[in-house]
Amino acid sequence: MASKLLRAVVLGPPGSGKGTVCERIARSFGLQHLSSGQFLRESLGGGGGECPRGRPVVGGRPQPRASSTGRRWEWDGDGALFCCGACTGFPRTLGQAEALDRICELDLVISLNIPFETLKDRLSARWVHPASGRVYNMDFNPPNVQGIDDLTGEPLVQREDDKPEAVAARLRKYKDAAKPVIELYKSRGILHSFSGTETNKIWPYVYTLLSSKIPPVLLDEEN
Repeated sequence: MASKLLRAVVLGPPGSGKGTVCERIARSFGLQHLSSGQFLRESLGGGGGECPRGRPVVGGRPQPRASSTGRRWEWDGDGALFCCGACTGFPRTLGQAEALDRICELDLVISLNIPFETLKDRLSARWVHPASGRVYNMDFNPPNVQGIDDLTGEPLVQREDDKPEAVAARLRKYKDAAKPVIELYKSRGILHSFSGTETNKIWPYVYTLLSSKIPPVLLDEEN
């Protein structure tokens, strides 16, 4: 088995389902999640800014370990999966993409393209548990008790930028910032874009793409 199985980034605007897609990738392809926001903030603090609200996720296979050395990263795992579930995607600016280049060479980039109206509806219905970052959607993923986190019993909140009046500006800001990032990865031939309104309909295509790169541990119908 090759020592490097996958180094990938999942890009997409707020509410596009990046976190869900990354969770399915990890489960389907045997990636073990690590909570690594601290590592990435250290690594990227000097190049392109940090992600104050985001929770980048890194996984390896079978037992990944990440160590921070100065402002660089070293992996002892077999692969890595990046995702930022709470902010506007990672890397969300050209500066962050360039900083990421100094950390590792990506194998592929997955870009999720979701219609504006769908994103607006999703974000306006989204509530979060501040301490853990768990996200609920009142339309299709509500908590067991309205306004309460399932695991801790603590109250949920709606972020200011998830409120309807802030969503449009937030999406425009993402589009402007992400365009050069997407163009960069497209020029390298590693960008794979997927369009749709539902994660469940986009996922089979993502699964097929990744299955051509690394062997799955779960069949798609098992998800």
